[in-house]
Amino acid sequence: MSVTLPPRGRGTGSNPFNRFAPTLSVAEDDGWYQEVPPTRATEVRIETAKSIIARNQSPDLPFDRSINPYRGCEHGCIYCYARPSHAYWDMSPGIDFETRLIAKTNAAALLEQQLSKPGYQCAPIALGANTDPYQPIEREHRLTRQILEVLLRYRHPLTIVTKGSLVLRDLDLLSQLAEQRLVKVMISLTTLDDELKRVLEPRAAAPSARLRAIRVLRENRIPVGVLCSPMIPMINDSELESLLEAARDAGARSASYMLVRLPREVAPLFEEWLQAHYPQRAAHVMSIIRQCRGGEVYDSRFGKRFSGEGAFAQLLAQRFAVAMRRLGLEKRGDVALDCSRFCPPGGQMALL
Repeated sequence: MSVTLPPRGRGTGSNPFNRFAPTLSVAEDDGWYQEVPPTRATEVRIETAKSIIARNQSPDLPFDRSINPYRGCEHGCIYCYARPSHAYWDMSPGIDFETRLIAKTNAAALLEQQLSKPGYQCAPIALGANTDPYQPIEREHRLTRQILEVLLRYRHPLTIVTKGSLVLRDLDLLSQLAEQRLVKVMISLTTLDDELKRVLEPRAAAPSARLRAIRVLRENRIPVGVLCSPMIPMINDSELESLLEAARDAGARSASYMLVRLPREVAPLFEEWLQAHYPQRAAHVMSIIRQCRGGEVYDSRFGKRFSGEGAFAQLLAQRFAVAMRRLGLEKRGDVALDCSRFCPPGGQMALL
């Protein structure tokens, strides 16, 4: 297998073709030398979205609606299950996913419109289910903060999953939401090894920064937990207990985990990454993943896709359960979000 090393600060150097494209172009070496640029700049396209709340009916998810203010993610996590979605926008799930991004600049205004509809029924909104709401471009575009401001005005509950320490910028809004039991935050923590983080999640916050985010959120009385995801056999699964313990010591009160998922174009990108960074164990890693997925690299069945099956998956689940009991962590957290407070500005809250 040929290996393409990623540009500096990126998760992959490959750009596999868009599966919806009518033609396929293949690069051939014609003998002329061309210098490959050492970096790849991030491009952000502005989009006027038509809708902002995405719905799902998955029994595996604890929410039925979500908001993603961005398409693509600059964090560049090689394992990201959202990579294949970039093909819908005529871009590659490879390096395009982490360098050619789309910002939904009308997200906040559109959210107000949807929340103000007479028939809207309130339920917690998951912020950042497909890409990270606190990826680096949020510093400039501030779409996540604008969405939080709308949800606070409407007293609408939400959950946040992020591996970005930029979440601490919005402590003022999160604190007000937490006072009314309207928010939970889950910090995604994949490894405590800085070198592994550098190649696995190039532009995500360092492990120490994520632990600090947990600590500061807890100190500000914002419900916070840890998501150990994904667990990758023979890469970071040995860290499961230490991840949970470090997060608990930082202030997390709830935790969950997921086994690595490799849908569509993610599988070949991940295998290429293994060959580039862990060539001696690449075959072993993929063998265990297949054992957890019924002999395939991916299993999309509900009830199986997050946890897998087989001896390795069962052992991982047992280790997680034992660590949770030992550390006193909860699966769902200690605060239930309050939907009864929802009220559009100028409206009247329910009397009962």
